[in-house]
Amino acid sequence: MLQQVNGHSSGSDAQGRASLKGDLQEFLGGEAPLHHLDDLTKVNPVTLETVLRCLQARYTEDIFYTNAGCTLVALNPFKPIPELYAPELMLEYHAASQPQKLKPHIFTVGEQTYRNVKSLIEPINQSIVVSGESGAGKTWTSRCLMKFYAVVAASPTSCESHKIAERIEQRILNSNPVMEAFGNACTLRNNNSSRFGKFIQLQLNRAQQMTGAAVQTYLLEKTRVACQASSERNFHIFYQICKGATQDERLQWCLPEGAAFSWLPNPENFLEEDCFELTREAMLHLGIDTPTQNNIFKVLAGLLHLGNVHFADSEDEAQPCRLMDGTKVSARTSATLLQLSENMLLETMQIRTIKAGKQQQVFRKPCSRAECDTRRDCLAKLIYARLFDWLVSVINSSICADSNSWTAFIGLLDVYGFESFPDNSLEQLCINYANEKLQQHFVAHYLKAQQEEYAIEGLEWSFVNYQDNQTCLDLLEGSPISICSLINEECRLNRPSSAAQLQTRIESALAGKPCLGPNKLSREPSFVVVHFAGPVRYHTEGLVEKNKDPVPPELTGLLQQSQDPLLMMLFPANPEEKTQEELSGQSRAPALTVVSKFKASLEQLLQVLHSTTPHYIRCIKPNSQSQPQTFLQEEVLSQLEACGLVETIHISAAGFPIRVSHQNFVERYKLLRRLRLRTSSGLWGLCSAKGPSEQPLCAKEATLQPLLQDILHALPALIQTATTPSDSAETTQVPLYCGRTKIFMTDSMLELLECGRAQMLEQCARCIQCGWRRHRLQKQEKQRRAAVLIQAAIRSWLTRKHIRRLHIAATAIKRTWRKWRIRMAYLASKELDGMEDKPMPQAPSSLSSSLSPAHTKLLEAIIHLWPMGLVLANSAVGARGFQRKLVAHACLRLPTGNPSNNVQTPQQDQAGITSIRALPQGSIKFHCRKSPLQYADICPEPSASSVTGFNQILLERHRPVQV
Repeated sequence: MLQQVNGHSSGSDAQGRASLKGDLQEFLGGEAPLHHLDDLTKVNPVTLETVLRCLQARYTEDIFYTNAGCTLVALNPFKPIPELYAPELMLEYHAASQPQKLKPHIFTVGEQTYRNVKSLIEPINQSIVVSGESGAGKTWTSRCLMKFYAVVAASPTSCESHKIAERIEQRILNSNPVMEAFGNACTLRNNNSSRFGKFIQLQLNRAQQMTGAAVQTYLLEKTRVACQASSERNFHIFYQICKGATQDERLQWCLPEGAAFSWLPNPENFLEEDCFELTREAMLHLGIDTPTQNNIFKVLAGLLHLGNVHFADSEDEAQPCRLMDGTKVSARTSATLLQLSENMLLETMQIRTIKAGKQQQVFRKPCSRAECDTRRDCLAKLIYARLFDWLVSVINSSICADSNSWTAFIGLLDVYGFESFPDNSLEQLCINYANEKLQQHFVAHYLKAQQEEYAIEGLEWSFVNYQDNQTCLDLLEGSPISICSLINEECRLNRPSSAAQLQTRIESALAGKPCLGPNKLSREPSFVVVHFAGPVRYHTEGLVEKNKDPVPPELTGLLQQSQDPLLMMLFPANPEEKTQEELSGQSRAPALTVVSKFKASLEQLLQVLHSTTPHYIRCIKPNSQSQPQTFLQEEVLSQLEACGLVETIHISAAGFPIRVSHQNFVERYKLLRRLRLRTSSGLWGLCSAKGPSEQPLCAKEATLQPLLQDILHALPALIQTATTPSDSAETTQVPLYCGRTKIFMTDSMLELLECGRAQMLEQCARCIQCGWRRHRLQKQEKQRRAAVLIQAAIRSWLTRKHIRRLHIAATAIKRTWRKWRIRMAYLASKELDGMEDKPMPQAPSSLSSSLSPAHTKLLEAIIHLWPMGLVLANSAVGARGFQRKLVAHACLRLPTGNPSNNVQTPQQDQAGITSIRALPQGSIKFHCRKSPLQYADICPEPSASSVTGFNQILLERHRPVQV
């Protein structure tokens, strides 16, 4: 019972410890699920286990991109996801004010590099290093980044420039299928593995528009043309022409359906990369016309037939090797396609030429079977390497812009990933050597440089032990003795090389090197190098020959005699080159080996990377079977350990990736001096060093520039404006350190400074706009007032001028009217006065005798009464009631009630109106108006009682007159 109880109790303790560990993990992990953590620096604690679980949780939720501090981790989904790389998503990341707050994506890295170029922060040029194992998705990542830049870096204004930009973008994008068809192949780990390294330089002008690009390639694996490992394939282009050619093209290129070729293994496997039409269309867009394309494919078909040429040992050593049965047709077809002489082709492969002596005597020696195969393979590799270099030059001439038309560039580096196969040779050694150099560049840029710089700047720092691969690089390229130097030395020695002898030299010369692993279980001559990603065994068999990469002069001379236009262009007959070769051969100058050339090109690449601002994308392969939704922890864990991702997360989480000199910091953020903290002064809130001295990390204020002090004083105010009242006091501290010569800050602090700077610029812009608007309104008001004054003066002058003209006209009219009125008055007076003295004429006797008495009386009444009608018709104008009565009385000859007031004489009563002066005297105006009577001026018959002149006289009295 006791044992059971004890056993039960011990089990309870184990369960309690497990539950406690789970509670601790839950407490450290917080409330957010793992797949919601966009940055691995937020994982708590930062260990391989927690990082692995976070990546697996996000991969299960189809989230394939995760930030790891300054690095982006990309998991290969192994399935097509079109919506993840749609143009709409590209524009969304490009238009976002803060792309870092969106979900992690390769477009975030692309937009960050593009904005760095626009902000002109030194160094302006940017570079993105896409690294990872073979099959991790590096080529796809580079392809998507090129599409992103083609979309966001094209905003021309005119229609013509828009067409030019579209043509450039299309050519840049079309370079991918061509280079992948001629430089990629299917390997054990990846169906589209890049068998060469490339650095694509996207060129931008001052307006940050893409004007062109340039491609630089590194170490094409040309041995794959003639030698393919088991379960691997040749370059994609050979399968494309065999599967996509038409019937006419098959006849032209001698590629019958179902034909077997030794250099075309596994032709039954159909891959997505075997699209022949896509390659032809891309070549057409790059300026390679259809006849040239057919010529290229004809040469490639000739290489396939050349691979079917096999030799058999000759019975007599003095005789060349004979062709095996069934290969003569292949030799004839290959010579026809390459437009070479069949005899010369076979003779070049079977017999070698040796020059000896001072007179350079020529000796012909038959080759062994192995030498014939080597010369055949060398001929194919030479043609394919020249063809690949020519294609790269054509692409560069098509997409490269003039050096004066671009000012900055964004580089995309896509190199082969770390490789470890059962049989590793010189190609894998160079590839892994390049990955070691890139890993050192990453370590130097983000890990070692940070810690060393913190120490130089006087920052107290908790140093992290990182994995430095300098010892491995010393083994590979160190001085004076290294693996590369020993291999090159074997090439310079004029003796046949032995694989066992090379192994012995390496192990004896480099004994004691920590990265030279033990090699006791291998039956074949080899050596082991412990790389940062793991140990790799390299076989020494054929290593020296591959490093020499000898090209017999007979092969070059043979190809120079070809009648094929493409081969004539690739191998021009230049006598000067032959002379130089002979001179170099006579001087016995050391020839450049493959390792030497690759090392030199790699050093140039690293110089370019050091002159730019690098950004890193780590591609991780979840499984080696390329299966979607499959996450193998062991394989992912080895990759995380190999790339030093955990150490990167540690330093990125606790360190400061942004470093700016004092001068640049002051020049960029001096606008923030206007901010002041209301509650306190000094450097409150600045991060301080954690140590026994408890002194702040920033230097003494007396040694700082005054402008820098003002900016540092304003930072707490900037933090307060950005935080909410609910935030704790710790969050209001400034995550910024001031070193001796530089300012260290985090990405969040840089973002905050940029936001504050943008706000201050906006305020300054508003002040400038307000001042400009005020000045413009004041100017407009002054102009308005001046216009009003001018208009008023002009109107006043025009009015005065008009009134003056009216006054002159009125004066003239008045004068004329007065003259006329006086004349009319005089004439009227004279006429009336003449009528007083003149007796009334009697009617003619003839008329009286001819009319009846009634008619005679009516006529006399009309004659007497028409003046009264004239006066009454105009009575509304000038005559009043009393005046009308007087006129009526005078015309009708009626007696008045008061004889004394009667002015008329008895003669007037008898003869009618004889004088107008008999009317009341007063203010009389004479107006010349047309009479309203139609026949006022017409008298039917002159009679004694007729009166004339009244039709032009109107009487008007303005005031009553006592009569």
